[in-house]
Formats: sequence, structure tokens, C-alpha cells
Amino acid sequence: MPIRVSTSRKQASLMQGESMGIVSASPLGPVEPVKTLPPMENLPPFPAVAMRALNVLAGTETSLRELCEVIRPDPVFSAEVLRLANSPLVAFSKEVSNVLQASMLLGFRRLRRLVITVGLRSYLDNASAQLLRSCWRHSVACAMLAERTARWNSVDRDFAYTSGILHDIGRVVLATMGPDSYASLLARIPDHPGEMLRCEQDMFGIDHCQAGARLVSAWHLPEEFVAITARHHDPLTHAEDAPEVTRLACRLADALGFSVSPQGSPYSAEEVLAEFPENVRTHLPQVREMAAEIAREIDVIDATVA
Repeated sequence: MPIRVSTSRKQASLMQGESMGIVSASPLGPVEPVKTLPPMENLPPFPAVAMRALNVLAGTETSLRELCEVIRPDPVFSAEVLRLANSPLVAFSKEVSNVLQASMLLGFRRLRRLVITVGLRSYLDNASAQLLRSCWRHSVACAMLAERTARWNSVDRDFAYTSGILHDIGRVVLATMGPDSYASLLARIPDHPGEMLRCEQDMFGIDHCQAGARLVSAWHLPEEFVAITARHHDPLTHAEDAPEVTRLACRLADALGFSVSPQGSPYSAEEVLAEFPENVRTHLPQVREMAAEIAREIDVIDATVA
């Protein structure tokens, strides 16, 4: 997994006070705008099972039973949960043969996490498998890093993981508006927030943060997720809250080699980690170990989800 290394240009930009917030971008030539914003109801629906998981907020025994009952009639999700329950990602000592057994062994929080992760994969595949493949990898990497970061502050780990999964969902809107145009944009623009958002605005009249907030609102998800999608590229605040955890995790995922853009991150992992609270930073693995751990989990999910 490629790890970004520091350069004098990046160091200079940090010294000028950008602190990894949104900055003005250099012009990259004309782009042909896509003028029609699709109605939210014309976008692919998020899988009903995953939507139910997103809306179940209390991790109680009743919630586990309810979630299990939603999964069981859905053959696709049932098969995928069973594949993951029997994969090296979970590593139970014996074979898991039905969804009820998987639910009891996994527990509510872990089952909910698997369902949401599988749901994102299914949603992105329905939208545009080739175009949003890197978005899928970035979102899972961000979710893993957000959950790990939340272990060492006051943010709920389950909420942090879900925030990481959802934060870039607005890219689906842009990919639906103009698949070829957005693929071309991603291929030629480094994943620097200011540059990418400006180019999205030029091309679509809306950026993926704004589009994500609209989509999450249309899905009637909790208001906290609207803020996550809308503000994950805002400048860092050093607050101990879910939006800041998501911003840090998003930047670190990019720097570890899980950027949506093939051009990668303009920052090294070491530069991003320097922005983390010290009490979090001291508990994180080494850079290459983190990248390898994320890559392994993504590969397992890829291998088990049809």
C-alpha cells in the first residue's frame, strides 16, 4: 500500500497556515459543466436493510432481534452477512450457518457495522462500480480510522464508524449526474479539499459535501449525519467531536493511500498525524501497520461480498 511522503512544497504550504483546511486552488483549465442536478428520488435507493441499521440507534437486545428480522428475509444481505461471519475478518472457531446464529455471535454493534458496510458496497456498485471503487475503499478506511480514533476520546465509536462510512456519499450524486465527467475529474485532480470542491462546483454547480448533505436529508437520517457529510472538508477545529474525528480520519485515509483520487493526497501520513490529539496519536499503530491493517479488512470484504 503506497504511503505518501513529505515534500518541501507540502511543508511550505503547511507553514503558510493552511493547516489542512480548504484553500484556494490553482486553475486547471476549462471544464464542461453538468447543469442538471438530479432529483434525490432519481438516485439509486440505499438498501433497505442498511437504512434500517442506520436508523436503529439503541444497541439493545430488542434492536438486535429487530435488525436480524430485517436481514433474514433479504437473501442478498443474508448471504453476505454469513460470508463475512465465516471470513477471516471475524474468525469464529466454528462455521456460522444462519443469520440468527451470526447475529447472536456478532452482537448488535458488530452486526450493524457489517450491514452498513455491506450496504455502502451494494449502493456504490449499483451507482457505478468502476467509478466509485476508490470511494468505497476510502470510506471503509475512513470508518476504520474514525472508530480507532474515537476509542481515545469521548465520541461514540459506533457513530464514528458510521460517520466515516457515510461522509463521502455525496460523490454518488455527482457520479450519477455525469459519470464520465466525474471520472475524468477524479483522474486529473489531486485530492486536496479546496481544489476538488472548487472543480466540482465548476462542473456540477454543487460539490460532494453539499450533495451528501442533501442526500442524507432526503433519507431522513439523524441530523448529525447531515453535518458530517456537509462539513468533512472544513478546516480542523481540534474539538473532540464526531465531525472532527471524521475530518482527521478522512485526511489520514487519503495519506495512507486510500484516496478517492488516483492523484492521491498532497500530505504525508506523518503530517496528518501531527494534527491528531496527542492522546490519540500515541495509541495509533505505525503508519505502515495501519495501512496494511486497513488493506487486509477491505480485501476480506471484497473477497466475501458478491
